[in-house]
Amino acid sequence: MDDEARLRTLLGRTLVAAGHRPLMAADGAEACAVVRSRRVDLVLLDLVMPGMDGLTVLRQIQRLPEPPTVIVLSGVGDVGTRVQAIEEGATDFVGKPFATAELLARVNRHLGTPRTVNDDGRFLEHGDHRLDTRRRALHTPEGTRMLSERESAVLAYLLRRRGDVCTRDELLRDIWGFEFDPGSNVLEVCVGRLRTKILDPTMIETVRGVGYCIAGP
Repeated sequence: MDDEARLRTLLGRTLVAAGHRPLMAADGAEACAVVRSRRVDLVLLDLVMPGMDGLTVLRQIQRLPEPPTVIVLSGVGDVGTRVQAIEEGATDFVGKPFATAELLARVNRHLGTPRTVNDDGRFLEHGDHRLDTRRRALHTPEGTRMLSERESAVLAYLLRRRGDVCTRDELLRDIWGFEFDPGSNVLEVCVGRLRTKILDPTMIETVRGVGYCIAGP
């Protein structure tokens, strides 16, 4: 979703050549309509658009029952804007101008298996909960809860290391790709959302000043 026609054309041709099936939108309202009416796996989203800006579109996307992965493309490159986009639910941020090869690599990585989900198995279980890492679906006795990419990645990370304390720095590095603490609460917000979808609120334990863990075998 970008208001620059030439960039949309370039992105469309690049994505088609790579085997993807892109849908185009020229402004924020059209972008929201497309995502609501069609199954979309990933959104490339500009922040500066006429009418509804990109951050508003991002918030609307995150309210969907199964929000797609969002990569923000923007010439607004200050750290504060990047952090805000991540806090609002974006999975990645690519600054303009960008190399198409790098963008395609990021698209393919996010459309494929998340790096925190490896060959240890598609399904991870803990008590009455069963996580499908491919569909990002958490099965509980009260029904299925759909998780965002980050929520699924965090829960899978903790489940694979159950009994161990996963530090905040590890989670930010291995799931968000931050080599340093950005000073935001993206991890805490993600864990908070997870806890609302998990029947047992004590399943994810907070180790104050260190990180998080899932107790038990």
